[in-house]
Amino acid sequence: MKYVGLQEQITANNRKSIFLLVGFPGVLLGAFYAVFAFATYNEAGGIDVNLANQLFLESIPFVLLGTGIWFLIAYWGHSKMIDFASGSKTIERKENMRVYNLTENLCMSIGMTMPKLKIIETDALNAFASGLNDKNYSVTLTRGIIDKLDDDELEGVIAHELMHIRNNDVKLLVISIIFVGIFSLIIQIAFRGLLYGSMTRGRRKDGKGGGGLMLVILIVSIIAYLISLLFKFALSRKREYLADAGAAEMTKNPLALANALRKISGNSKVESIKSDDIKEMFIDNSPDKTSTNLLGGIGNLFSTHPPIKERIAVLEQF
Repeated sequence: MKYVGLQEQITANNRKSIFLLVGFPGVLLGAFYAVFAFATYNEAGGIDVNLANQLFLESIPFVLLGTGIWFLIAYWGHSKMIDFASGSKTIERKENMRVYNLTENLCMSIGMTMPKLKIIETDALNAFASGLNDKNYSVTLTRGIIDKLDDDELEGVIAHELMHIRNNDVKLLVISIIFVGIFSLIIQIAFRGLLYGSMTRGRRKDGKGGGGLMLVILIVSIIAYLISLLFKFALSRKREYLADAGAAEMTKNPLALANALRKISGNSKVESIKSDDIKEMFIDNSPDKTSTNLLGGIGNLFSTHPPIKERIAVLEQF
């Protein structure tokens, strides 16, 4: 993949962020309208469009308010949530001067505010960046990647993560995770409601009681969830190539990152992390047969990262 320039990447990702901010609520509102359309359906007259429109318009403020509250909670608490889910802790300068020096030198070379540095105590080789602004941007490294890569290779990995911050990729990813989480929550609520029959007692003679409505909510939520995943994964795959290219330009040493990816390949799985959202942030998230992602095993369409061999091949062409 040809490197198209830092500012052009940032501009493109800002456009994608706007698309996500509009697209995800659009899918959510569309899902609610589908549910209201079913709720007003009767065999004699079909869908009562006027009533469905009225219910939909009345629900918009509540949907937007609920989404806004969810987003604000995630916005202010995402760093602590990520730290808890990943088991990461902050690295102090005196604890690892090597990592601090490598990161500081890279940041100085591009005039970038240095992010916080964090570590996960595991022998696995992996790393990720996260955050939404200069106050909470961070780069997290595993103990294994720090200990097993030489300085040039580790510099390449850190540069890759800095590019995710520099390109606004981390903002894009956190926003997408927040919105996809809304659909995931609705699916869980609908599934449990359907499973335990909590809304089936008021079933009407036409068979479209609470249980039927809950089934529709579940189906519509799953469809909306899959659409939102397609948005997120398509953007996620491209950002890895761009971060690799940006890191190669930043360090002037693409082969070092290629060598790092070779060492990471097959050794990147952090057993203690179960969250697929955290795994998606990693520099390597190779397919996992035991993944808990909905439809997680269905090929490249739902893959969060391009194959690591292809990334290495691109870096070797610089």
